[in-house]
Amino acid sequence: MDLGDVSAVLLDMDGTLVDSDAAVVRAWTVWAVEHDVDLDTVLAIAHGTPAHATVRRLLPHLDEAGVATSAARQLALQYEDLADVTALAGADDLLAVLDRSGLPWAIVTSADARLAAARLGAAGIAAPLLLTAEDVTTGKPDPEGYLAAAARLGADPARCLVVEDSPAGLAAGRAAGMRTAGLRELEADLRLSDLGQLAHLLHRSR
Repeated sequence: MDLGDVSAVLLDMDGTLVDSDAAVVRAWTVWAVEHDVDLDTVLAIAHGTPAHATVRRLLPHLDEAGVATSAARQLALQYEDLADVTALAGADDLLAVLDRSGLPWAIVTSADARLAAARLGAAGIAAPLLLTAEDVTTGKPDPEGYLAAAARLGADPARCLVVEDSPAGLAAGRAAGMRTAGLRELEADLRLSDLGQLAHLLHRSR
């Protein structure tokens, strides 16, 4: 895929820029035990999806207030669990290339603002533009977050590159009419082994 005409790079946070997998699993493990839900079922759908959407799908008997309370509990389990949260391999190289080239970039995450700030701080990443769960009415796979990020950057969606590590995130990028780059061997316009590969490709394209 030609990256020469990419005008903005839109990145997911958890699992894409930030290695928080262990913390996410720990939180959902506690939540699953508390609600007597099969952990494998939880983990199969939770990654890349807002907590409230996961709760609503797993506990359909809850009303909206119950969903909000349960999702808030799941997030609370993660706020202080930062000991092993770090930037993923290649993240520093990628962000350095974006900054040197002047290519606009943003983070679009399903986490809430408090959790995003905590994890990005632990990873040493300062985003020029951050969109969180509070900034959208519907989370991934809905394209709202990525379209909002493109609009705020003044970028044509067709020239944006979405970088994701979850099927829900890649679906959101495609629905926004953007090109996609996928980690974890996911199908995308560009399949990445790590962020260092993308850093190299963007540097070469510039």
